[in-house]
Amino acid sequence: MTKTAVADTITTTMDNVRIDKYLWAIRVFKTRSEAAEACRTGKVIVNGAQAKSSREIKAGDSIEVRKGAVHFSYTVIEPIDKRQGAKLVDQYAENTTPQSELDKLVAPVETFFLKRERGSGRPTKKERRDIDRLIDGF
Repeated sequence: MTKTAVADTITTTMDNVRIDKYLWAIRVFKTRSEAAEACRTGKVIVNGAQAKSSREIKAGDSIEVRKGAVHFSYTVIEPIDKRQGAKLVDQYAENTTPQSELDKLVAPVETFFLKRERGSGRPTKKERRDIDRLIDGF
């Protein structure tokens, strides 16, 4: 058997696949249980409606997944229930996430650290108010 023949026998596609299996297979979630939990908590929308993990998808369906503050969008090219390598994912799903959503992933986190002298103890009430005014200014 040639290398491509082995690859063809490993990747089996189907007409309909459960949404939790599909999201796991195209590497949106690390585990299938994470994908099922996202469906259960309403973070997965298929064709405009919330999807339970048992919902079956087919080619052409649009999927929206909320992970944190980012809303990812995918279009199903071919349903699959076996986990694929990262390079092969483009054959089964098209990432249609807008650039504005992807920019949220690299947004700078504005944090600052107030340093107090060692041994100075807790701030006094006046120092605490000054710190609060400084923080509110940002």
